[in-house]
This record gives sequence, structure tokens and C-alpha cells, in this order.
Amino acid sequence: MPGLLVTIPLTVISFSFAMIIAILTAMVQVANVPVLRKLARFYIWVIRGTPLLVQLYVVFFGLPSVGIRVDAFPAAVIVFSINEGAYCAETMRAAIESVPAGQMEAGYCVGMNYVQIMTRIVLPQAFRTAFPPLFNSLIGMVKDTSLAANITVAEMFFAAQRIAGRTYQFMTLYLELAFIYLMFSTVLTRVQAWGEKRLNSYGGNKI
Repeated sequence: MPGLLVTIPLTVISFSFAMIIAILTAMVQVANVPVLRKLARFYIWVIRGTPLLVQLYVVFFGLPSVGIRVDAFPAAVIVFSINEGAYCAETMRAAIESVPAGQMEAGYCVGMNYVQIMTRIVLPQAFRTAFPPLFNSLIGMVKDTSLAANITVAEMFFAAQRIAGRTYQFMTLYLELAFIYLMFSTVLTRVQAWGEKRLNSYGGNKI
């Protein structure tokens, strides 16, 4: 239970920040501001091209060597947010680009600025397209939080390791842990299916 009470907040907080990063990065790319677009592409290239575990080690073990110390839980939140944000940014970018360009032009015609068009017209439609892959990313993040045990975050996998070290019941404990992750994924999959049905029931003309 103590590990579970760390895994859930770690997932929720990290994914919330990841979505903010993803939306802003996607908007920057679609806006076609050359410098910002290149910075966004560089960020996505670096993060998607390096392992998540290495990123955790760089922040938690590497930064202290240059005088920057980050506690385990905040370090995990930072890394998971930045890592997931890069992947979700590509999902959001593709979803935004799937919205007909004429809607952007219509927004400008009625006097809206870029931010208003994106928040009121484009993003609501893009989110409907991006919902399934974004939810898949959330399910993946729930499982990826187990990597935080490598930087001493006391989440479920870390707790299972400590108990296994005392009891030597490795098979039982790790199978139990796998079952808990499976139940989390199953519940989130059901929520995803429900959310997709709700979004589809509105119809494209009501978004």
C-alpha cells in the first residue's frame, strides 16, 4: 500500500505536466516559428532518442556533480514529464494537423488570434483524435513508473524489492506485483473505451 500510494501520484502528476508540455510543444511546431520549431524538434529528438532509465540517472545521479541536487520523487516527476511530453507532443502535433486548415483561416476571419483559434476551435477537435493514443501513453506510464525504483523512489516495485529481500519470496511477490499492474492497465483500458464512446457519441459537428 505505501508503494501504491506513491505510484498513483507519480503517474497523475507526471502525466499532467507531460500533457502541458506536449500541447505547448505541438502548438509551437504548428505555428511554424522557425527558431521555436527547431528547439521543439531538438527536444523531441533528444528525449525520444535516449532511454528513460538513462534520463533518470542523469537527473538524479548526474546533476549533483554540477551542484544541482534533486530529491528522488521530484526527479522522477521531472524525467517522466519531460519524457512523456516528447512522445505526446508528436501525437498532439499529428492530431492538430489533421484538423482542416480552413478552420484556422475561418478563425482569423472572425478576428481570433492564434491562441484563441487553437484553444477554442482546433484543440477540442484534435483532442478527440488524439485521445486513444494519449490514453495508451498513460497506460504505458503506469508501468514505466517501476523504473523510478532505480533512483530510490519508494513506489510499488521498490516496495516489492524490499519485501522480497527480507522474505526471499521473489516469485510470489513479483507475480503479485505484475497482477497489480495488470489490474491498473485493465481498469484504464476500460476507462479509455468508455471515453472513446463518449467522444464518438458527440459527433464531429458538435465538437
